Amino acid sequence: MAAAAGGGGGGADGGTEGGTEGSEGSPAPSAAPGRGQVFSTVVDTFLQKLVTAASYQRFVSCYRCVYKLQPQLTRSIYDQFISQLQACVKEEIQEVKNEGNLEELFSSLDKIVEEAKDREEPAWRPSGIPEQDVRSDLLPYLLQHRAHLRRALRDREQRSSAAAEAVLAGRDRIAELQQLIQARQQAWQASSKEQRELIMTFQEPQ
Repeated sequence: MAAAAGGGGGGADGGTEGGTEGSEGSPAPSAAPGRGQVFSTVVDTFLQKLVTAASYQRFVSCYRCVYKLQPQLTRSIYDQFISQLQACVKEEIQEVKNEGNLEELFSSLDKIVEEAKDREEPAWRPSGIPEQDVRSDLLPYLLQHRAHLRRALRDREQRSSAAAEAVLAGRDRIAELQQLIQARQQAWQASSKEQRELIMTFQEPQ
């Protein structure tokens, strides 16, 4: 009886130790996969489903006559077809990733999500009033555009003022020239009159 009790006690202790070791040895939860990994997993799953849909049995059913004559050749053609199909799909997806710069976008999104975990303030949510939601984004642009228009208006006013001054100066110069021409014309007329009178004096009979 004592031995049995001792054995039972040892079993209980062993169970407790085993449970403690099991809890201490349990692996820590792994980090969530990044969006790039998720995208790759989705592509791999799609390819697997594509190969499953294009099974060898369906291929043979489409080319039954060829399969009856050359089964090995039919299998070889099918393997090449599947290999080229997968290669083409992967190449197209890789081109899309390169053109859209998806790798960097995925990394940026992962970084934003990771940084957002440490924030205490609640994330931004739309208020339901579009005017208020876009005001903070549009206001800097509108202020910058207004400043640009004001600068353009000042430049235009300065150029208009300079042009108006040039026009006034031109008019004044024209008026001065007209006065000078009139003065010279009057002087010439007076001189011509004197000359005529002088000629008439010499032409009077003795």
